[in-house]
Formats: sequence, structure tokens, C-alpha cells
Amino acid sequence: MEENLFEVDTPLGFAVRCTLVYWRFIVSEKHPIMAGREDEVQRTLTDPDVVRRSRQDPEVYLFYREEKSRWLCAVVRRENASGFLITTYPADVIKTGEIVWKRSK
Repeated sequence: MEENLFEVDTPLGFAVRCTLVYWRFIVSEKHPIMAGREDEVQRTLTDPDVVRRSRQDPEVYLFYREEKSRWLCAVVRRENASGFLITTYPADVIKTGEIVWKRSK
């Protein structure tokens, strides 16, 4: 079994995991800009500003947390009682989709 880099609880009531092997894939192949930002991704998952459901797949959620003048997005697929990180990246805007959770002001 692969070693988890992290597993954190989300405000949606399920945990999200990411293996060390998959994190290396994200930062080497998908979004190298995210290298060294594991803590920020975990914070985005545990304490997001807003969570939206993907328009293409109802089991995929986009967690957003504002950082400076941009957003950090963590994309998660939920399967049964848990989820796994698909990808993560900085974003200028939040994608459209159903809001499933929003931080209380």
C-alpha cells in the first residue's frame, strides 16, 4: 500500500488523502508551481473559503481558499466515505458550479 503524504478532514464530512507518489506526480507533471506547498493544500481542504461541485462530475469537488490576490484550488474526488486529491493549482477566478459549502462570515 502506498504511503499517504497527508489525510485531512474536510468541512463536508469526509477525509481527503494524497499519497507521496501521487503528490510527486502532481508537482512534477501537472503543476510544478505547487512544489513545497503541501501545507497550503491541506489548509485549503480543512479550512476553505468556498467549495463547489464540478459541473462535469457530481463526485468531484473544488475547494478554494483565498491567498493574497489569487485562489488556491484543490480538486477532490469523493468515493463513498472518503476522497482523494486529483490536482491542485493557483487560480485567478473560481469556476462556476453549485456551491456546496461556504465559510460563514
